[in-house]
Amino acid sequence: MLTLDEQTGELARAVIDACKSQGLRLVTAESLTGGLIAGALTTVPGSSYVVDRAFVVYSYAAKSQMLGVPYELVRSCCAVSEAVARAMAEGALARSYPEAQVSVAVTGVAGPGDLDAERPAGLVHLAAARLGGPTLHRERRFGSCGRPEVRAQTVRAALQLVLELLG
Repeated sequence: MLTLDEQTGELARAVIDACKSQGLRLVTAESLTGGLIAGALTTVPGSSYVVDRAFVVYSYAAKSQMLGVPYELVRSCCAVSEAVARAMAEGALARSYPEAQVSVAVTGVAGPGDLDAERPAGLVHLAAARLGGPTLHRERRFGSCGRPEVRAQTVRAALQLVLELLG
């Protein structure tokens, strides 16, 4: 059973409540979190009215095949980039239409090592999209705080981004 810290639990409840009040369903597209965002959301009673599906897309091929992210984009930009995060969020929404109207996507470097000089451990790109609306992007640098902490902070940042998108 997934146990959430208090802050993550409150954020997950807030996302579920905001989506329910607006009649929206949500889809996640997760790389470094491997389904933890969907896991956090589904700990909330009533989440079945909001959570439509979750894509875990760890590899380049999965991002391309499951979300329609152009393979060349992933190869040329690297999976850890604003362009790929945005394409993941928009692709998840497109692949979930008409059931879901909101998406959130995350891609990053959980560590412990850096991907390269430009993509250090703790670098995360997040994107959230709403049907007929803008796609928001945020870059976070959590530092070398360890793989579990980078993933936990990413879940919280993703939930906060959804709340920002929903206003």
